[in-house]
Amino acid sequence: MSQANIRVGLLAYGAIGDEHNMAIKATPGLSLAAVCDTNPERLKVALAISPDAKTFTDADLMIASGDIDLVVISTPPNSHYLWAKKALNANLNVVLEKPMALTTGECDELIALAKAKDLLLVVYQNRRYDSDFLTIKDLIEKGSIGEVFYFETFVGGYSKPCSYWHSDKDVSGGAIFDWGSHFLDQIMSVISAPLKSVSGLNQKRVWDHVTNADHSQVTLTFNDGVQAVFTNSDLAAARKPKYFVLGTKGSIVGEWDHSSETVTDLPAIIYLFHPDGKKQAVENIKPTPFSFHQSLVNYLLNKTPMSVTAQQSRDVVAVMQAAEDSASSLGALKEPVLLRK
Repeated sequence: MSQANIRVGLLAYGAIGDEHNMAIKATPGLSLAAVCDTNPERLKVALAISPDAKTFTDADLMIASGDIDLVVISTPPNSHYLWAKKALNANLNVVLEKPMALTTGECDELIALAKAKDLLLVVYQNRRYDSDFLTIKDLIEKGSIGEVFYFETFVGGYSKPCSYWHSDKDVSGGAIFDWGSHFLDQIMSVISAPLKSVSGLNQKRVWDHVTNADHSQVTLTFNDGVQAVFTNSDLAAARKPKYFVLGTKGSIVGEWDHSSETVTDLPAIIYLFHPDGKKQAVENIKPTPFSFHQSLVNYLLNKTPMSVTAQQSRDVVAVMQAAEDSASSLGALKEPVLLRK
């Protein structure tokens, strides 16, 4: 790895492949050196953006090629641990898609291996950079609603789930892991109090063609009494707001933007509610493009700390694992073992 060029390899070029490809192309200090996928059509799509990248259909060959310094792993979640371990043992820096792995044991092993080899291990928590979440986080940090004591997030609607790996519990980790990797990470990056307990519930009512739950809910209770709830539902004919946050001096509501059929792809419309009932529209903050990828360069070349850490993503897995354990006992309270203090 030179001071001017960090050679990146993309392992699996799925739905998020173009996003990483374009970010690498636009970020000084990064270059796409290699792409690996078993589907030749996906390799063609990658080369349309970065024509000089080498292509592989065998991940082991790309990892061992000597052509890359960092690998972005976008394989299905149940293989994250396997490929991250292989990459770290090959002395490669690693960026993982969400979730980091499916168990805290796997996460802890990867973190220890990366530390022993002085390599970067980080998860692409891209939803931390969403304009609606950045806006809500900014309002909270400015004290616009006083002290937050309740934070609720919701994703879903009433629709038949896809039959891809996202809907296969053995591959994805389940409905809690699929979207929880995003929204529970957001919750834990806003609420800093120690986490006391987690309760989870999965319901299987309608969609028998997939193994994920039809409706999942996770409740987090913190030591100071603050509570947060995450719901992922494919049985919600009436959607809740994407965000519903209560504070001692006001509230924040993030309403779904229905200007597109794919509402989950659009930022929420943010409203600030004052104690007198006044409703104020808030313009969403515009995120800095490709800031995560720029932070990779800053860390690898200058050791500038990243705002996202492996320990944080590991703790999200701990919460989701506890929620699944709780769900198997119909919501019994569980206390996840976290690294954060």
